[in-house]
Amino acid sequence: MADIFRVFLRLGLTSFGGPIAHLGYFREEFVTRRKWLDERTFASIVAFCSVLPGPTSSQVGMIVGLTRGGGLGMLLAWIGFTAPSAIALALFAFAVQAGGSTPPVWLVGLLAGLTAAAAAVIAQAVLGLARSLCTGRATQTIAVGAAILAISTASIAGLQWLPIALGAITGFALLRANDDTIPAAPLAIHIRPLIAASAIILFVAGATFVSIASARSATATFLATLFRAGSLVFGGGHVVLPLLQALVGEGLISGRDFFAGYGAAQTIPGPLTSFAAFLGVDNLSPLHGIWGAIVATIVIFLPSALLIIGLVPFWERLRQLPGAGRALRGANASVVGLLAAVLYSPILTSLAAAPTRVGIALVAFALLAVWKFPPWIAVGVAGALGSIVASSGGTI
Repeated sequence: MADIFRVFLRLGLTSFGGPIAHLGYFREEFVTRRKWLDERTFASIVAFCSVLPGPTSSQVGMIVGLTRGGGLGMLLAWIGFTAPSAIALALFAFAVQAGGSTPPVWLVGLLAGLTAAAAAVIAQAVLGLARSLCTGRATQTIAVGAAILAISTASIAGLQWLPIALGAITGFALLRANDDTIPAAPLAIHIRPLIAASAIILFVAGATFVSIASARSATATFLATLFRAGSLVFGGGHVVLPLLQALVGEGLISGRDFFAGYGAAQTIPGPLTSFAAFLGVDNLSPLHGIWGAIVATIVIFLPSALLIIGLVPFWERLRQLPGAGRALRGANASVVGLLAAVLYSPILTSLAAAPTRVGIALVAFALLAVWKFPPWIAVGVAGALGSIVASSGGTI
């Protein structure tokens, strides 16, 4: 158990670059170096987690911990990999709050620079996901339709899941059947049927809470948004952004703080979904501060853990279901459109009124897309530029 926690803690402190890069770190650590898994088993785990909603790299880590140490190993793997980024983002949220209603000029500039950097990071994510997930006219059309639907329903809270659901249905109905099932080897993980069934029941109970309790109170809305985001993150960590952005529309966090926190999340190692810790501290519901960060981090990852425990015993049957591959392709394509809608509004629409931020965003995008710098460097440069411009008296 100590080995599991120590290894994942080191990965949580050093794994920069997003979920795809995380899988590279995992393969090197668990297949090549430690030989905890063989190549075939690791590929099966990645395939399983790619199908599940939720942050893929975190889910892979959970399953590796599960194979090594059972339920406790799974918990320790998640804590080790998630804690460094969650703690860093919670501390950043406290720093933002310490600025008060009239924060110092350098902090205003820093937050503006981080917001501009978020535009660059999301633009690169949209382009990258489009290249890998929208490879034909049909999937490209699904992505465009999802973007239109997301933009047209942006003012209606709680509908962020609709483009993903419709994308899956459209993919099942219209995409060609040459990719009808999901290829992968069986998973050598044994979970008792009663435990698996209990996990599925808890997941359904959580989904029911999301649908009926959102409007009851600010705390219920906050928790429901987090659980919904953790249940619908298809296509990579960036997709959590439009799902969590509902908190801005609900008045639970300012748009400035939200996108500044998202920009800060690009500068640290570990899972991007740890952004929930920032929201847990900085949200305006009664559940905020230290306890808000802890609860938010647990709630957003809880659907992943429940789905892993509940579906591992049925993986072989699920992946062979007719249309499974087509539905997944449709859902993934809709994710691209959902993220593109957020890039358009509110990010690009807000940048249009701030030429300096546009320039900083273009610098960050050039560092990412042209010079291939890692995101934490590009975001750090953007934040520094914003702070310098504001401190020198410029408008930002």
